[in-house]
Amino acid sequence: MKPLTKNLWRNIRDSLGRFIAIVIIIMLGVLLFVGVKATGPALKDSLNTTVKADHLADSQLLATTGVTNAQVKAAQSVSGTQAEAVKFKYAIGGKASDVVALYGYRKTATINRLHLTSGRLPTHHNEIVLDSIAKKSGYKLGQHYTFARSSGLSRRTYTITGFADSPAYIEDTSRGSANIGDGTVRYFAYIPDQQMNMPVASQLNIRFPGLQKRDTFSSSYKDAVAAKMKQVKRRVKAQAQKDLQTMIEAKIVQAATKKATAQATAAGMPASAAATTAQAAVQKQQATLKKQADTRAQKQLTTSLTWQTRSDLPGFGDYGGSADRIAAIANVFPVFFFLVAALITFTTVSRMVEEARAQIGTFKALGYSKWAIARNYLAYAALAGLFGGVIGVFAGNLSIPRIVLSLYKNYIPLKQIVTLQWPLIALSIGLALIATLGAAIIVVRNELTEKPAALMRPRAPKSAKRILLERITPLWSRLSFNQKVSYRNLFRYKSRLIMTILGIAGGTALILTGFGIKDSITATGTLQYGDVVHYQAIARLADGKTPAAARTILKKSNAYRSAGAVSSAVGKLSANGHQISDVNLFAPSSGTTLEPYVSLHSTKTNQKLTLPHSGIVITSKVAKSLKVGTGDRLKITTTDGKKHSFKIKGIAKNYVGHFAYLANASYRQLAGQHTTPNALLVRLRPQTTKQNDRLAKRLLNHHAIVGISFTTTAKKTLNNMSSMLDPIVLIFILLSAVLSFVVLYNLNNINVSERIRELSTIKVLGFFDREVTMYISRESIVQTIVGILFGYGLGNLLTAYILQQAETADVVFPLTISLTGYLTATLLMIGFTAIVTWLTHRRLQRVDMVEALKSNE
Repeated sequence: MKPLTKNLWRNIRDSLGRFIAIVIIIMLGVLLFVGVKATGPALKDSLNTTVKADHLADSQLLATTGVTNAQVKAAQSVSGTQAEAVKFKYAIGGKASDVVALYGYRKTATINRLHLTSGRLPTHHNEIVLDSIAKKSGYKLGQHYTFARSSGLSRRTYTITGFADSPAYIEDTSRGSANIGDGTVRYFAYIPDQQMNMPVASQLNIRFPGLQKRDTFSSSYKDAVAAKMKQVKRRVKAQAQKDLQTMIEAKIVQAATKKATAQATAAGMPASAAATTAQAAVQKQQATLKKQADTRAQKQLTTSLTWQTRSDLPGFGDYGGSADRIAAIANVFPVFFFLVAALITFTTVSRMVEEARAQIGTFKALGYSKWAIARNYLAYAALAGLFGGVIGVFAGNLSIPRIVLSLYKNYIPLKQIVTLQWPLIALSIGLALIATLGAAIIVVRNELTEKPAALMRPRAPKSAKRILLERITPLWSRLSFNQKVSYRNLFRYKSRLIMTILGIAGGTALILTGFGIKDSITATGTLQYGDVVHYQAIARLADGKTPAAARTILKKSNAYRSAGAVSSAVGKLSANGHQISDVNLFAPSSGTTLEPYVSLHSTKTNQKLTLPHSGIVITSKVAKSLKVGTGDRLKITTTDGKKHSFKIKGIAKNYVGHFAYLANASYRQLAGQHTTPNALLVRLRPQTTKQNDRLAKRLLNHHAIVGISFTTTAKKTLNNMSSMLDPIVLIFILLSAVLSFVVLYNLNNINVSERIRELSTIKVLGFFDREVTMYISRESIVQTIVGILFGYGLGNLLTAYILQQAETADVVFPLTISLTGYLTATLLMIGFTAIVTWLTHRRLQRVDMVEALKSNE
């Protein structure tokens, strides 16, 4: 081996601790950067693969008047469209009288394929397949399952032959809502199609095979589906109108024939003659009858068709939102993490080359070229960067996404797809080499400009200067000699001071941010259902029913506290060329306040807002989406076509959903003077989920209330949102802690190496081992305290920026970091400092003072 090559391996061997430290720091930075950045795509790729394999419908139609074969053909007439009619309805069944989403099973169906988890699909008329989550309710293969009489099936009892997952229900926490039972769908079930006892299908599933290669959450996919659906809707609606006209006309003709036949018979005609006479009378009135049929068809058609896309399916939007939030977080946290790692690496490599000044001078004096000398140190840096980078990219790309997907799989049936993100891998290794090789290039280049004689002599130490603390005489005079030396050394080496403080602050900030993300997402639900919303349920009144009638039913519950009547609607708000749909509108039955059910506080002053007699109060997200403020005007269009323009009189704090609030007088301007309350905001004492379910069942059995929803359902969704990010946050905290320790150890190691002659000198002068350790550790303690305090501010800034990036269209994450986060970050940094101090003490005990104090002359 050549001398320079031997020297390279000797340098690695002699400074193995530093080499490994560089590798670990780069590995951690790259691992988190690549791993978290790859998690968002992995989540979406896994779901895309799952829904593609199971042929999830791109859109579906729910038709109250039924789906005919002609409508299926009308949908299929659009190029590249598959369509299947499905018999579907909500039913009551099982030992707990659960609400079930019941489907008719057909072996030939190709859209929304079932994925069996156990057992088999139904092959006989008395068999049923249940949702996989029904197992949690105690159902097993071979058991009998019985439906209520009200379900209207051909038979009531079936044998359970299998459990399955459906691509239409991607997560286990929600199966939607219904207007029967307790209003909450518990699971889905499939029975043979003919057992549904329905003359026609009620659902039309539509799929576009040509669009399945696109990301289901991408804009290009959504735009393409919208364009296709525009044609499908037009053709299906036209056919549905024809079918409805034909059906109504047939019923009218049938009724007219029956009436004419009865009249002819009462004149004493024979049955056959009476029928002929009746038919002639009907034909004579055919034009009038057709006109009546057309009028009725137009009236009924507007309420018979409900279109849905994938984003309307239970849990689908939440999953996409979680993947987007992780992707948004990945644009900030791992980048900052990597910057901290790169900064420390840059410093470490720079110090490593500076310490080799004597070697560089010797090689230069022996006649080696600058490139030959530089290659030795560049190779050292490149090897450390490549080892750390390669280990980090593959460990990160393959481990973190799989860990997250495994945790998601506990309640989402996913096919795990993790692909190597090659552009990301190339970028990460490139950045790793910039941090290591780049530092070596800069420092080696500077060192090689000096003469060999200057390089073989140690660099002159920095001269000491008076520090600010010395000018505070009363304080300075009370410090011991060792303390004065430590404080002077702190400010003597400013670059070392800055780097150490930045390293500690970066570690503290990263740990704090991990807790901050978790705490802030959790705080969303706490603030929404603690500071803003104080009701526990919304009860929807039946048409023509008064709030008093509904209150009479509610008062029979021991959990009842009070109920406030409101007028409620859903509308579209528009202003300045922007619009936002599905905004919840609320107005009290009288007065200008919704207290004690809803508290509105100004986003600017935090003062309570009252509803203006004329005008509107909107929530913060609505104002941000429409780019409006107090004093601007906006237009409301309700789902039933009512329109009105209002002046914005206030912007209220809100954390979940879109809301707009009006006084009763303002609401009447929108909906009409004869508008009556159509909902109750209900305050209840704390109840379990089962108690809520029993209350809902009792209420829905009365005709005064047609639906009830509990805020616990929304809270559960928010909790799921938080739990989905738990694995990512835990990874953040653990890796941040490891990075912090390695950074502290490495910086302290550099500090000791640079000052080994100084430390050996004071040891020769008779300082005890503990005093020698404290001589340098006192500086570390001060730097740790300053770094932690600086890290608090940096952590808050980083958390706030990440939350801003992670916000969704209708959810606000308030900056919240619990005391636990601060304590954990602080104690970890103090603990790491203590461990490093102990390791330093052990090292200083073994220092060879004679070797360290040898002259370099």
